[in-house]
Amino acid sequence: MSMSATCPHTHDISGLREPKLSQSVHREECTQCFDNQDGPAGIDVCLVCFNGSCLDSDRHHTRNHVLRSGHSFTLNVKRTPKKKASNRADGEEPPAKMKKLAINEEREEDKYEHTTVFKCWKCDLQGGKEVAIDVANAKRLTDGVMLSLSSARQSEVKAWEEEITACEHTLCLDQLQSGAIPQEGLAHCASCELTSNLWLCLTCGALGCGRAQFGGTGGNGHALVHFNTTQHPVCVKLGTITPEGGADVYCYACNDARIDPELVTHLGTFGINVAAQKKTEKSMTELQIEQNLLFDFSLTAEDGSALQPIFGAGATGLSNLGNSCYMASVIQTLFSLPLFQIRYYGKRPSGTSFAYVSPAAAAHWENCTQALPADCLECQMYKLADGLLSGRYSKPHSDHEQAPTDALAHPTPEHTPWQAGLKPAGFKALVGRGHAEFSTMRQQDAEEFFSHLLTVLRRFNHQNTRGVPEESEPTETFAFGLEQRLQCQSCHRVRYRVDTMDVLSLGVPAHELADGEADTGAGQQEAATVGTSDESGPGKKRYRSVSLEQCLNLFLGPSGQEALEYQCEGGCGKVNAVRQMQFATFPDVLVLHAKKFQLVNWVPTKLDIPVILPENDELNLDNYLGRGLQSGEVELPDSSNTSAPSQPEVDAEALSQLESMGFPTVSCRNALISTGNAGAEVAMEWLIMHMEDPDINVPIQTAGSGNGNAPEPPAEQVAMLADMGFTNAQAKKALRETDGNVERAVEWLFNHPDDTGEDSSPATSSSDTKKAPPGSSRLPARYRLKAFISHKGPSVHSGHYVAHIRMPRGDAMDVDDAVGDWVLFNDEKVVRADETSVRDLKKLAYMYVFERV
Repeated sequence: MSMSATCPHTHDISGLREPKLSQSVHREECTQCFDNQDGPAGIDVCLVCFNGSCLDSDRHHTRNHVLRSGHSFTLNVKRTPKKKASNRADGEEPPAKMKKLAINEEREEDKYEHTTVFKCWKCDLQGGKEVAIDVANAKRLTDGVMLSLSSARQSEVKAWEEEITACEHTLCLDQLQSGAIPQEGLAHCASCELTSNLWLCLTCGALGCGRAQFGGTGGNGHALVHFNTTQHPVCVKLGTITPEGGADVYCYACNDARIDPELVTHLGTFGINVAAQKKTEKSMTELQIEQNLLFDFSLTAEDGSALQPIFGAGATGLSNLGNSCYMASVIQTLFSLPLFQIRYYGKRPSGTSFAYVSPAAAAHWENCTQALPADCLECQMYKLADGLLSGRYSKPHSDHEQAPTDALAHPTPEHTPWQAGLKPAGFKALVGRGHAEFSTMRQQDAEEFFSHLLTVLRRFNHQNTRGVPEESEPTETFAFGLEQRLQCQSCHRVRYRVDTMDVLSLGVPAHELADGEADTGAGQQEAATVGTSDESGPGKKRYRSVSLEQCLNLFLGPSGQEALEYQCEGGCGKVNAVRQMQFATFPDVLVLHAKKFQLVNWVPTKLDIPVILPENDELNLDNYLGRGLQSGEVELPDSSNTSAPSQPEVDAEALSQLESMGFPTVSCRNALISTGNAGAEVAMEWLIMHMEDPDINVPIQTAGSGNGNAPEPPAEQVAMLADMGFTNAQAKKALRETDGNVERAVEWLFNHPDDTGEDSSPATSSSDTKKAPPGSSRLPARYRLKAFISHKGPSVHSGHYVAHIRMPRGDAMDVDDAVGDWVLFNDEKVVRADETSVRDLKKLAYMYVFERV
């Protein structure tokens, strides 16, 4: 790097503007790799678009950005930790132990020193020329970059916050009664003697206890009883009111936390002076944090010794961004699969050092069409692959680096050299953008995120290749055809349909064991070892173990036949029919989702039912292959091309999940249609809110695809789909079929890749022209367990996720035998898993990933 105090281009600096409040400043980390400001070279921040890029001599990310964008000036940012000095004098007592959970934002200037240097890349295109500029511009631009909320910090600040908004009930609140309530310490529930967890009705001033919360906070739900009696919806939790006007506000009508913009005025009605209040109880968010931190997986072996950390290629941890363990577990699992590794990292020659750069990544960096790599999904996938698979970041903390002290980190055995872990904040923000759940920082369902990520990747690929599928696209390794055979029990004619799936969701039968009752189910000899961890104890429910084969038989094949009511197209009217599911094709990688739920107060509660896998974790699915239309079977008439009203398509997997919770099929379909196929959770909330609707069990119907009277879709929606590589005719038909819902239209297009969008008569349509389902029907169909994702906590939307992955010999772990090759990925901690924990947690896994052998 050259060094000079003068630069012929410095007059251009006065035209540069500091970042706006709405702009993300990527000063902490390169947007194309995980090199960061703590490295010896620091990060160069573009002073035009505020992209952050590294100075790595093999990757040239800053130079590439300058060449592609034409932006010539950067601010190099380096950060070094300050030495911690003790503030206590000799003999001084230690500070009082913290008695309450609190999240205090530690100022960065108290922990680190920053060094900044301006650079001109017009003067030196190889490394940038350090230049001196006038004091006024230097201070203006430096302060603008350094004082802005960085892109990474934006995610961290949100990490444990709920996205809470006002509602019609808080905005239009009518108060019916005034008068002071008893002072703090004297107040108690109007229906019992509880003096904590009290909720004040903001309509009439009644005091009622809340529901019992995790962590031992008592409650009898009398505030809810008050709402059911009076329909007064809004209440505030006493003890959470702060002088700044903050408090826990809950709307029972919305069944969600809310904001009351006029809380100070509303509390004044009952004699509460907000300015004099002191927070004395944990808020709901703090309770969630505390509970999630309790649900962790042991990092010690059966003999009490700490599990051995491992480092190297393929053994890089991911730091918890705040309720992001569901994402980390899925990402680690995906990048352990060969197809994902080849697609986004390539085959690194043996013995190659960290200088290896994926040829595909380098080519994409040169030709990326996005202005900022942070907005390009392909860039972020290459970044993840390099971070996880290169081994460059998989190393213990050196002496000069600070060990993780993040409040979001889980406790670990002392004196263990853990990694810092990568922070995929940019990837999370990009993948979750626009999604009602994954754009938030709340805990999510790992299986739902897996499906969402596949959809996002396929959508990007379709747009990037203008609809031409790539044979090497790794998302297709999960796809398979699921055959549904429907037979009318009156005329005995049949209909076959094949749906494309990525996950096979299996219901797990629940049989609760009484106290002292022996487990007589599958794997009963090992049942004593299940649940002996920190989740066991008095009152812990135990369930009879079941085999994976039992779960498969309940869903597939003759033993999984289901009787249902059916409107026969053959003219039999409303009759009984039998539905049977089988594999039409098998995937290369089979993902099984163990549905262990039970509705408790309309909340899906997870059940720890042991599922026993076959011997050696090997699965044979030969008996579950469907054969299609057989000789002697007569097909039912196909009404798909008629103009008669038909039911819109719904997500088959979400429908199955809702049906397993006990909801009627018609109600489930209506819920999914009404919520735009946004997933089982959103549909379940809709069901709960509309259970009393008189038409809840009346099927929602739309005109058939041949209806020429359907309204023309909006031009902007058609253009949006056309930009993804579909024709205008395809886009218009998809929008007509899905009532103008763009998200559902995208799904429809992916499920009907051969539909040109031109309406055709039944005579011209033929089943022979249909695209063959993905996967293969060849036999034998044998699979071996590659990975499993486990969960601890009462619900899949709380608690903690981890992944166990079987590592191949010669990777980061020197495997000596076939049993010891399991690795536990617990956020930033990557350890060799002991045999006992693998055996026990495998039975309680939430998702299983099998590779075909």
